[in-house]
Amino acid sequence: MRLPPQRSEATPLHRLNSASPAELRDALLTCCGSPRWADSIIEHRPYPDLEALLAAADEAGYDLTDEDLPEALSRESSPGPGHGDLLYGGHRLTISGPGALAAHTALRAAHAAYESRFGYAFVLCVDDVSEEEAVGHVLAAIRTRLGNEAEQERAVAADELRRIARGRLARLVLEGRMPPGPGGGTGSGRQAPGAVPRDLAPSPAVPD
Repeated sequence: MRLPPQRSEATPLHRLNSASPAELRDALLTCCGSPRWADSIIEHRPYPDLEALLAAADEAGYDLTDEDLPEALSRESSPGPGHGDLLYGGHRLTISGPGALAAHTALRAAHAAYESRFGYAFVLCVDDVSEEEAVGHVLAAIRTRLGNEAEQERAVAADELRRIARGRLARLVLEGRMPPGPGGGTGSGRQAPGAVPRDLAPSPAVPD
């Protein structure tokens, strides 16, 4: 007689539900830089499934106060120097061809103008944008949002940050990068957000 398969106690969601608050907080802060957001996820455990976890993440994102948001945005960063691949939301976005240098230059200038105006890094979730269209989409979004008033832009940035955090959290769980529970586990442990396999993740967020 064949027995039904046993549910593994080492699943990523089980590790999230059973991890120590301190270890889980460190992992969650790689998804969103707000300690309030991370603590809210921790306090509402256990989660029966991924959908419930992501719903809690959305709610925590909506609950960020005017004091929480700058703290979370301060942990985001614009693309760094160089003319190779750009790191967007944990993925390497390659810009190649004759116009690569000009594209990189335009992106960095746009990011710098945004940070100079608003005082924090530009963030944009591009889950529904193809890699081929990403550069143009990002440039257009920055230029449009540079025309926003400060209060209006904070609201836009907060919504983008919530969407980015949701995608990062899903990747953290689905790829088994949660800290193991008290009894240990077979997960791979935490790793840098830039080491996300392309085929397992949602489309990128800007920037990481």
